Amino acid sequence: MTTSEYDDDEKLVRMRENLARIEELTHRLTDAMAHRSQPRPSLQAPDSDLFVHAVTAYWTEMARNPSKALEQQLDYWGKALKHHIEAQEVLRRGKIAAPEDHTPDDRRFANPLWKTHPFFNYIKQQYLLATEAMTTAVHDLESIPDREKRRLGYFTQQIIDMMAPTNFLATNPDALLKAVETEGESLVRGLENLVHDIEANKGELLVTLADKDAFKVGQDLATTAGKVVFRNRLFELIQYAPTTEKVRRTPLLIFPPWINKFYVMDLKPQSSLIKWIVDQGYTLFVVSWVNPDASYADVGLDTYIEEGYLEAIRVARDITAEKQVNVIGYCIAGTTLSLTLALMAKRGDKSVRAATLFTTLTDFSDQGEVGVFLEDDFVDGIEAECNDKGYLDSFFMSRTFSFLRSNDLIYGPAIRAYMMGEKPPAFDLLYWNGDGTNLPARMTVEYLRGLCQGDRFSGESFHICGEDLSIGDVKHPICAIACETDHIAAWRSSFRGVSKMGGKDKTFILSQSGHIAGIINPPSKNKYGHYAGPDPEGAPEDWLAAAEFHDGSWWPRWEDWLRKRSGALVSAREPGDSTYPALADAPGTYVISSKNDAMS
Repeated sequence: MTTSEYDDDEKLVRMRENLARIEELTHRLTDAMAHRSQPRPSLQAPDSDLFVHAVTAYWTEMARNPSKALEQQLDYWGKALKHHIEAQEVLRRGKIAAPEDHTPDDRRFANPLWKTHPFFNYIKQQYLLATEAMTTAVHDLESIPDREKRRLGYFTQQIIDMMAPTNFLATNPDALLKAVETEGESLVRGLENLVHDIEANKGELLVTLADKDAFKVGQDLATTAGKVVFRNRLFELIQYAPTTEKVRRTPLLIFPPWINKFYVMDLKPQSSLIKWIVDQGYTLFVVSWVNPDASYADVGLDTYIEEGYLEAIRVARDITAEKQVNVIGYCIAGTTLSLTLALMAKRGDKSVRAATLFTTLTDFSDQGEVGVFLEDDFVDGIEAECNDKGYLDSFFMSRTFSFLRSNDLIYGPAIRAYMMGEKPPAFDLLYWNGDGTNLPARMTVEYLRGLCQGDRFSGESFHICGEDLSIGDVKHPICAIACETDHIAAWRSSFRGVSKMGGKDKTFILSQSGHIAGIINPPSKNKYGHYAGPDPEGAPEDWLAAAEFHDGSWWPRWEDWLRKRSGALVSAREPGDSTYPALADAPGTYVISSKNDAMS
């Protein structure tokens, strides 16, 4: 047998194996899709009224001012036709090349073939021209309210992003080249990845962002030494082992959001905020929330405050024999911490000395980018889902936040996984991002209706725990850290909330980057800078104009603020005591289990 014949036989064997794999995967895909539960329509897309209003507004404006609509259409047609003629002219001259390309840089089109190959360049330029026309048409609508117009713009952009030529195999040069280079193996691996994701999510498609086998919580992540010193049905309380001989007298207690697990602040030693705080000489406690199921249906914001916040504060004070603690709240945990501080002020409870808020919203008058999902069409669907199941599955929150950055968190990863056949990366932050938790039914509806939609805490008052609470009741010393490009908690809204708080001791710091990277920004990396300025009063734009930019992390600036409110140095404290013995090593059991199985 010649070498050529042997190679042909090898290729034939591989082709037969791949066809067999494709047949098996197709059966698995069909089976997984057959067991998919019928999705609630109100959780899949905005109410059709949004688009009906847009179409009505467009035709109304065209009737009133036909020249405006005609100008838009002629502009698009003219550009599209001009590019078509230019492409034809290049080919007519016998050149297998693209016409001149003045389109802006776009990382989706990084492959040189998007600029040089006539087919791919034609597809790209026509797509970008259509994108410009659709965006302009929405922007120029004048007869719909601004809030509705923002929603229309967002969902129009979602359609535009979904229809990008990079998202389709026939018009993605990277995927086609990879398929040729691997003799189709990349497409088979891509189908395997697709089937795996659909099976893992019970028929729903949610792209796996990180290699789930690359990390194990407690071994690769969340490795800072400590002990679980208290446990109830809502949380485990972790006290971390000291790394210094002396610590500040006032202990520090962190409340992370319960939408994800706490260990985003303890991913690995070199970027761990938890380890860094301990190394600065603080007795640190961190709450690790339970992942609720249907049995938690009646758990509300009041439950989180009474059984969560106030109980954790009490235990931290008992263990350290201190009258006061300092506290941190991150995102929704910062919102609920603000409610707790207002309640404590009403009750005359002075257990908290000072508070820090990470990317926290308390004023929801402008909800930022996430506001597109806070109208009744979606919230009604969420409430129905909660009433039906007793909780909101983490799937919905994960998907919602992914769509706020769809090119980075949906389409880009999908291309790499399903078209290129690549394995998800071993990326700790993306691994954490996929480790979401469910939300209790009553708490979810209270938060969305009363705070997000009603803006009652920042407005008149929010009734909870037997009290009417308002943002002005928060009189503790406050240091708030917001992030410049945060798509979940817009920094201007965060600023407005802090400015309305009733205390005189208020500090505001604006970090570069987004909701996570702006907070998890260790000094050793010297990556993102921050702004610090006058007291948070007046308009956020005026504060920013007066603020001073500083290179590097905000952590040391904040720690200087905290140190001045943490008392003298005392001997370091080991975790727990005779009343609160260690129940488990950090990071505990709640962070690695879906539900609390033992109430010991």
